Amino acid sequence: MVNAKQMLTALLLVATAAVAADRPFDTASASAKATADKQGRPNVIIVLTDDQGYGDIEAHGHPFLKTPNLNKLRAEGVRLTDFHVAPMCSPTRGQLMTGVDAMKNGATAVCQGRSMVREEIPMLPQYFAEAGYATGIFGKWHLGDSYPHRPQDRGFQEVLSFRAWGLPSLASNWENSDANPDGRGDPYTDPMLEHNGVDTLYPGYAGDIWFTEAMKYMADCKQKNKPFFVYLPNNLAHEPNCVPAKYSKPYADIGKWKEKGIDARYYGMIANIDENMGRLDEFLAKNGLKENTIVLYFSDNGSQSKAATEIWNGGMRGMKTELWEGGHRVPCFFRWPQSGLQHGRDITELTEVQDLAPTLLELCGINPANRYPMDGVSLAGLLRNEAWPHAGRKLAIQYRVSGAPWNNTAVQFGKWRLLNENKANGLFNVAEDPHQDKNMAEQFLDVRKAMSTYYDEWHKEACTQFQKPRYIHLGNPGAPVVILYANDWQGDFCDTSGELSAGKAKGSWDIAVETPGGYQVELSRWPFESGKTLTEGVKRGPSVVRGALPVAKAQLMLADFSQTIDTKPDDKVALFTLNLKVGKTRLTANLLGQDGTVLCGAFYVRVTRN
Repeated sequence: MVNAKQMLTALLLVATAAVAADRPFDTASASAKATADKQGRPNVIIVLTDDQGYGDIEAHGHPFLKTPNLNKLRAEGVRLTDFHVAPMCSPTRGQLMTGVDAMKNGATAVCQGRSMVREEIPMLPQYFAEAGYATGIFGKWHLGDSYPHRPQDRGFQEVLSFRAWGLPSLASNWENSDANPDGRGDPYTDPMLEHNGVDTLYPGYAGDIWFTEAMKYMADCKQKNKPFFVYLPNNLAHEPNCVPAKYSKPYADIGKWKEKGIDARYYGMIANIDENMGRLDEFLAKNGLKENTIVLYFSDNGSQSKAATEIWNGGMRGMKTELWEGGHRVPCFFRWPQSGLQHGRDITELTEVQDLAPTLLELCGINPANRYPMDGVSLAGLLRNEAWPHAGRKLAIQYRVSGAPWNNTAVQFGKWRLLNENKANGLFNVAEDPHQDKNMAEQFLDVRKAMSTYYDEWHKEACTQFQKPRYIHLGNPGAPVVILYANDWQGDFCDTSGELSAGKAKGSWDIAVETPGGYQVELSRWPFESGKTLTEGVKRGPSVVRGALPVAKAQLMLADFSQTIDTKPDDKVALFTLNLKVGKTRLTANLLGQDGTVLCGAFYVRVTRN
């Protein structure tokens, strides 16, 4: 059994010796640049799955799930076996794209104004585009839906995506919404997707569409002799659990496991992911791209299925949104055949999603002049099986909207985990107790103190950056029309069709006006493409209508403009005309009853520069 105090002493010694090395790497290593120059710049493919747990891979010990293509990628690649993300979607994605802690980049939650990274922090596609790469995203973005936070504003030259967290989300096209009684019951089949800013119907299953369109893009890049940076953030295996029956059928009756109440469609979605990874591998090999393409595969957080975690979770406790190990430790595989990476082995050092940005930049020999200071450290040496100076590092995970000290926080140090989340407070040694059943906080006060001190210092620095606002811009020549969505406002939680149809939430947006002059502002209760009126509700069953509101007035407050106007029952929007000055301000838009009582915020606001 590991002596915990000896472990602490050893880690502290390593950490002390590595103080200088804890600074983020500033330049690409000479060996990485030489390799890139000699072999030609490698292509990069990042496959990020949604809500797939560590245990949801056959090669990780699952008792019945079949994932032959993921098993193959794992066997051919380098495995990071103690790799961590945030327990929630947007924070992970922001950290991946920037190399900066979520608390420092601003994207700590999935809505309420906290899914957007501060605009002054560059992102990976910007670095790669500036280095001459073709850049494309095919799948879920979830880092802001209004200028300048959209993927096309952040360095992606080709965009096939959707808004907010998923196809049936509040910001998604009305055709995908489960609040739409005329919409399809399966938003993952024949979805309405956003292609380079235009909503377009795509026939087929979403899990297949991402890979098909990404491969078309990569084939075109090869024909043009252009290196590519392709981000493939699949929306599977996020709810709603929708998948063609051929994928779920093998898991519809699985004997003794059936009593757990699992949804076969969840495993079906993972089966679809696996099949498409096989398609991708075949494409790369057939087109001569496999050898000099970096493939990075991981998940954005733990499993969304509690039943799945009870069947097999790699011996860990926890799922999506939880600070237990299973909520944020996920599979992570690297493969680059034409390189000095030492494939076919496990890396057991503590690593985190912020490390991926500096790693990819170093592997590709990219040294941006405008590089923002990163919290992550390059793993290139680890991947080559070289000595790594960060073995004694400590890491903090903090997410959600609050940002207060110890709110939704986990601290990691070697195999120690210090948690402070409601009743889950405690210190755990996951090497001896992966399920985190034994709280060791009172037995190892020195370990707890060291980790707590680190966190307090980290939070003091991070909180100053957390408090910086993130603005949506109006009047940019490249974005004369901007739509604001309630999932990005600061205020009540309003992210799903449930909050939309309930019609109660309120909030406001931080705004930066770039160009002075005249503007039109339209307020709507429903997505503009829905054609619904301000007073209408939606059907929830044959005789149930939800969300009908007696809207009689609309209110807009923006900078020094404040006006309330009357509306008619059949109005679809409330229209305001105003002049704006350059500057930063806040926009609040409300729908009111006849007596002036605020019923709810305007969930959709369209601003057009005249």
